[in-house]
Amino acid sequence: MFQIASVRMKRSIQISKHQDDILLSENSISKNLICAIDIHRKAIMYANSLIANFEMSFFFLIVFGVLTLSFSVFRMFQIASSTCNISEIVPFFVSTSIAVVYMFFANFMGQEIINHNNKVYEAGYEIPWYLTSRRIQTQILFLLQRSTKIFGLNVGGLYIASLQCFATLMNASISYFTVMYSTR
Repeated sequence: MFQIASVRMKRSIQISKHQDDILLSENSISKNLICAIDIHRKAIMYANSLIANFEMSFFFLIVFGVLTLSFSVFRMFQIASSTCNISEIVPFFVSTSIAVVYMFFANFMGQEIINHNNKVYEAGYEIPWYLTSRRIQTQILFLLQRSTKIFGLNVGGLYIASLQCFATLMNASISYFTVMYSTR
């Protein structure tokens, strides 16, 4: 939906070459901009309702992923330091790999939503506003003012799904592993 809004925003302004069609062109530009803004608003509402419905599940999955990664790495290092038996390490290596891949893809999808949302505003900045009437320029101005508010999939008010937060989760997992390994 974000991509559709972006494309509609880019295609909204097509200035007519004839002076007779200026009013018709202004109305169609205005309608196209309003339609693009409405699609963007609906996309934000859909993403927010999706997060609201699954917020607790996502929160527990984040906690479970960090704990699984920490305990699996801890157990791998325990086995490697005591017996160095590869057949015992493999299940923990698999669970560690699954936890990392799961956390990466969950955060990658959140990053993609952030990127698509940013493309809508990039399209708004690329619009040749200087060729339009004052009324359309004010509509574009309202769109650009909305761009100052960053949108992301916010889980529990603590966590926004992005690649930066993936790195933070990995850092937290390794920190928990380090604490467990140093206190053993």
